[in-house]
Amino acid sequence: MLRLRKLSKNERAGLWLLVSIVIIVAICVLGLYLHHTTIAILQPRGPVARQERNLIVFAALLSLVVVLPVFSLTIYIVWKYREGNSRPRLYSPDWDHNPVLETFWWLIPTLLIIILSVVTWRSSHSLDPYKPLSSSNKPMTIQVLALNWKWLFIYPSQHIATVNYVEFPANTPVTFQVSADGPMNSFWIPQLSGQIYAMSGMSTEIHMSADSTGIYQGRSANISGEGFAGMHFTARSDSLVTFDGWVQFVKQSPRHLSMTDYTALAQPSQNNPITYYSSVDNYLYDKVVLKTTPDANTFGVNLP
Repeated sequence: MLRLRKLSKNERAGLWLLVSIVIIVAICVLGLYLHHTTIAILQPRGPVARQERNLIVFAALLSLVVVLPVFSLTIYIVWKYREGNSRPRLYSPDWDHNPVLETFWWLIPTLLIIILSVVTWRSSHSLDPYKPLSSSNKPMTIQVLALNWKWLFIYPSQHIATVNYVEFPANTPVTFQVSADGPMNSFWIPQLSGQIYAMSGMSTEIHMSADSTGIYQGRSANISGEGFAGMHFTARSDSLVTFDGWVQFVKQSPRHLSMTDYTALAQPSQNNPITYYSSVDNYLYDKVVLKTTPDANTFGVNLP
């Protein structure tokens, strides 16, 4: 059996110096990486995403209360009870029960669970995706359909539609009504909010807002088939004046999204370019949501 010799005082000092240097270099490399890398969920640009980022950081720091002592004790135990220890404490017959230590290692996890329970309860209500955002600005609604493999955005008030591109005013609460025409998917703009599932025959909601003008990457957070890798879109927040100008620009498009055109659009396709539609059939979103329902009138829905 391999027996480790006892290290001299200078060797121990050199070992600790080496470990310290490795830790410092690792922290510097990690800091440099984070400084030059965009991690969307850690760089929020809206009130909802900011709360979610703070929740992630809080949970990570709270977990260190357990992680750091466990790893520290692991290193200590390995070192203390190594074979080469010349002064081992081999026999402790009365150490099978220690009230102080047992109270400590039961009390700390219990407190952590209580804290996490309170935080989870409060954040689950404050970050409810169906909860509207408070703002002095008038909110707007955008309807979202997850297709194979692209995103269709319908503006019911502006009567326009886009594919793989969504634009809205900054500092304006936006209600996204989300559904799917195909496999279950997930709608996500990481810098503005969390994700919400898109399912056929069901309409869900998520509210979000951007603090300032900017361009954000949207994506699918649920693997949905062959074209999943290319199922992303661009989200842009602009001033109200710029947004109104963009709406007028889209209205100049020669494309019109009728139900017939939608049927062709809904066919599976990959890496679709950004497309604009100057008009949309009335209730198109509702028709798509209800088309898997045997009898929509059962629910009191009467669409033309």
